Amino acid sequence: MKKVFLLMNAALLFTVAHAQLKEGTIVYERKINMHRNIQDEQMKAMIPEFNTDKFILLFSDSVSVYKLQPKDEMPDPFDNGGGGRVVIRINGADGGETFRNYTAYRAVSSQELGAKNYIIEDSIRPLKWKLTDETKKIMGHTCHKATAKQIVMTGGGMRIMTNTNGNTTVDSSKAGNGMQKKEVEVIAWYADDITVPAGPSAYCSLPGAILEINVDNGATIFTAAEIKNEVNKKELKEPTKGKKVTPDEFRKMQMELMQNNMQQMGGGMRTFRMGS
Repeated sequence: MKKVFLLMNAALLFTVAHAQLKEGTIVYERKINMHRNIQDEQMKAMIPEFNTDKFILLFSDSVSVYKLQPKDEMPDPFDNGGGGRVVIRINGADGGETFRNYTAYRAVSSQELGAKNYIIEDSIRPLKWKLTDETKKIMGHTCHKATAKQIVMTGGGMRIMTNTNGNTTVDSSKAGNGMQKKEVEVIAWYADDITVPAGPSAYCSLPGAILEINVDNGATIFTAAEIKNEVNKKELKEPTKGKKVTPDEFRKMQMELMQNNMQQMGGGMRTFRMGS
């Protein structure tokens, strides 16, 4: 009887061990509410309410690579054939590629800005997460809830979310001044059976992979759309192509390029992109 009990325990431990996902690929869908900070109804009519993109997270052991998934000739939802509103995208969270080593607390990003490639190396500085006992199912995985606070810049019809490792996203439908800091809530749902502490964008360092992120009550939402238990390990490497700059230097270049483009617009409005 004792032998049977030991065999049953061994089988259970074997099943639990193999239920954990230690390497794989996660595809995230990111949805940004473009109307969130716009008061002008005419301006709202010029752009879609939501902007949706997909991103890929490759992971194995304690490393990951995060990058934008190409749209494969899909029409640009912001191309309305003549402008009428402004959309600014600055590289970082929107494009490029970021390698992270969670054991060494190290991140290396490859970003394009002004037709030039840059390499930005930084330490991983996660948000101060507060873990909770609340759970829900996402893609068949039991996920635990964690919350944190994040500072965003908003105002003048413009919203800037700043993460670590040089990642900055600017989405605007109306250029203007009066930018102000705002503290927002970030809600994450992580699956502790996917053992890498990775997630979308710069959100990471929880006891499992993050499968959903909700920033500022729906202003920006990342959701896992596909999870695979396989990964091309040849892609799990640091980017090396580009000029090395510090995170502060890269952020300064981002903002200078944005300001220059805004000045060139003059009194009119048109559509342009910086980066990818």
